[in-house]
Amino acid sequence: MHKTIFTLAAAGAAVMLTATAALAGPLTVGAIVQVSPAGSPFPGADADGPPCNGVPGSAQTGRNFPGAEVEPWVAVNPANPANLIGGWQQDRWSDGGSNALLYGYTLDGGASWQLSDVQPAFSRCTGGTAANNGDYERATDPWVTIAPNGHAYAMSLSLDIAQDANHAMLVSKSTDGGKTWGPVTVLKRDTEANVLNDKNSMTADPTDARYVYAIWDRLEFPQEQASPRAGERAVGYRGPTWFARTTNGGATWEPARMIFDPGQIDQTIGNQIVVTGDGNLVNGFNLIYNVKNAHKVRGMNVAVQRSTDKGATWSGVTIVDKLQSTGVSDPTTGFPVRTGDILPSIAASGQNVYMVWQDARTTGGARDQIAFARSTDGGRTWTTLSYAINTVHTTQAFTPAISVLPDGRIGVLHYDFRNDNGGTPLLTSTWLLHSHDGGATWTETKVGADFDMSTAAVAGGYFTGDYMGLGAAPSGFHPFWGVADGTTAVPASSILATTAD
Repeated sequence: MHKTIFTLAAAGAAVMLTATAALAGPLTVGAIVQVSPAGSPFPGADADGPPCNGVPGSAQTGRNFPGAEVEPWVAVNPANPANLIGGWQQDRWSDGGSNALLYGYTLDGGASWQLSDVQPAFSRCTGGTAANNGDYERATDPWVTIAPNGHAYAMSLSLDIAQDANHAMLVSKSTDGGKTWGPVTVLKRDTEANVLNDKNSMTADPTDARYVYAIWDRLEFPQEQASPRAGERAVGYRGPTWFARTTNGGATWEPARMIFDPGQIDQTIGNQIVVTGDGNLVNGFNLIYNVKNAHKVRGMNVAVQRSTDKGATWSGVTIVDKLQSTGVSDPTTGFPVRTGDILPSIAASGQNVYMVWQDARTTGGARDQIAFARSTDGGRTWTTLSYAINTVHTTQAFTPAISVLPDGRIGVLHYDFRNDNGGTPLLTSTWLLHSHDGGATWTETKVGADFDMSTAAVAGGYFTGDYMGLGAAPSGFHPFWGVADGTTAVPASSILATTAD
């Protein structure tokens, strides 16, 4: 769904890319595995929420969708590639967040998945209390990353909506492949009604297990309350980038701090860090300028900033390209579909850094496609190779996730509506694009069966997530995505996983 932007008036060795198999055929897709539980795991969950969140239904806002599992993310264990860990929102709310974030793991390369025996206590429904830093009604924006020594880190934006503006960025650590999760650490907590820490991500440094980086945007609103916007990819009055890191494997975290301030009534969103082959950091994000500025750009921009000292200091911003998404909707009814339209995705391999995003330029603004840009010098300079790497341009393509295999092959997971023939259902397909020549040419492979997007939870539009996951291991790509599988009367969705090589 396109988000209206506020205006002033509205207040390590490099992986070498090979030129072989430029026109390679489809990848082989393994068995599709359902990762998430069937229905809500929380007793008594209904449209007013479950008792475990501690808030009577009459005090809640919005509608809860029990069994709606959305916004998946996945990571591959570099110490044991057969071990993957994924997380998602469980029981999504219409106005922000979910009853909990759940995490699951596999020890056999994705052939089978189990829920973590001890979940991170990011909200009350997974054991959060005031004593363990998890006393929150809801949680959103799940993320997981795994260090070279196999230690995993999960992150959450946890929040209260019914009671007050209380919300925080939280982290938990697992040392057993995601089977159990340890104590919750607070990176940043706020109770002001006009502030929202939003859209977090986290990256374990693949070159040094001591370092893990957390990053997010911090939205400041002049008058309105921010908390009801939680998890809604809010656009605020001012939105600098904030950052926190551990340098000792999660034993302690440095105080969170601002690393980029775009200025009054401007903001960032979708910050995500990757690490290049020489150990430098590249943060990719959407930089939103609401007025003309020194760069003479306005609107949404794909941008990066770099650090050569593990995040101690950061460079200025380099603009990769404009981000010209027109948003996504049901082509028959016009009902909005909430997608990753304002969130670029980034990946790195050696000195090659890649970004994808939704862009409608090739269709004259009519339909979002998948744009692709590449840097071959560690994120210093960029070239946009295509504004539509997806293969069918007569339909809307959306929510891209990018990853790179150890051999340099690039993968991009995305959805489109090519098989929808009007009316109901809203048939949605999932595709894995892959390139063997650095992004010059692409081949696609279908992943899973079509599903009816109109049976998904409604949260700013039909919603399966602002993002989805694509892991990369020597065995191949590991798509980790959401599908709607309810009815229009009882919306629901599930998280699926597979392997493609």
